[in-house]
Amino acid sequence: MSETSTRGPWPRPAPRRFEGRFVELRPLDPVADAAGLYRAGHEPPAAQALWRYLLDGPYADADAFAAALAASAARGDKLTFTVRARNGGARIGMVSLMNVEPAMGRAELGSLWYAPAAQRGRANTETTYLLLGHLFDELGYRRAEWKCDSRNAASRAAATRMGFRYEGLFRQHMVVKGESRDTAWFALLDHDWPRRRVHFERWLYGSPGTSLRALNGDCAE
Repeated sequence: MSETSTRGPWPRPAPRRFEGRFVELRPLDPVADAAGLYRAGHEPPAAQALWRYLLDGPYADADAFAAALAASAARGDKLTFTVRARNGGARIGMVSLMNVEPAMGRAELGSLWYAPAAQRGRANTETTYLLLGHLFDELGYRRAEWKCDSRNAASRAAATRMGFRYEGLFRQHMVVKGESRDTAWFALLDHDWPRRRVHFERWLYGSPGTSLRALNGDCAE
């Protein structure tokens, strides 16, 4: 652990825009973003599956979705971003910085989902890279967390692929949509980030020659 890693409190993340090569993150605007996000997350038949392990959704119609976005924004307990594709600006997903603890220098990347077509590209990876860079390089945070339903194999695989280490299982952690949920817990620490950042940049912007999972192979469960 570095000497500076215990010197808090740390700044709280603030709403701002992030621009990558493949995606752009903008603070959620419940009015302007609702229709595009609803189409991305509900209208393709394959999109219904992405709500299986999320805390909310799917929604009956666009109005119900818009109301849920507005209610979430009003609570102010997390900082939510709309993910937009750089090639045309279509809204392709959402991600939040949540469970932020400035006194401890930690935050969670959560409540994330992407339209089915975007799941096959670089959207999730670059979004995570941009937010981790903000937390560690700009705000000096000590810890970033990733949590998911233990049955969500895709989310668990994404966490380790992007350099988060598995820390354990919180049994009967929550009741979600009438079901008992065990939560798988992952984290990435400040002293691990410099190496992970190199791996992200090599895979996203260079000529990786290997997968990001292989580059971060020491994180496999």
